[in-house]
Amino acid sequence: MSVYVVNSSNFKQEVLECDKPVVVDFWAGWCGPCMALSPIVDELSAETDKVKFCKLNVDEARDIAMEYGIMSIPTLMLFKSGDPVNVSVGLIDKEKLISFIRS
Repeated sequence: MSVYVVNSSNFKQEVLECDKPVVVDFWAGWCGPCMALSPIVDELSAETDKVKFCKLNVDEARDIAMEYGIMSIPTLMLFKSGDPVNVSVGLIDKEKLISFIRS
């Protein structure tokens, strides 16, 4: 599966109304750790279809970032049934990302 790009106009449909767990990667183009995390998210999204992966650029969707209290990036947020159930702040490796999704 590919990673979906979400923004203010499609966040509700792609994340909150999704029928499976969704990992949202809050990132920005100027953030080095975000750039390092991106290929890890891409790789895992290609390996599983049990979870939907989305990326949200905080500079382009400040309203969503503020709504969910994103203070540092990269931040990963796991949504189930439209509710945020887990948060990870900072760069993590693939094994930690897998554990994050399973929690």
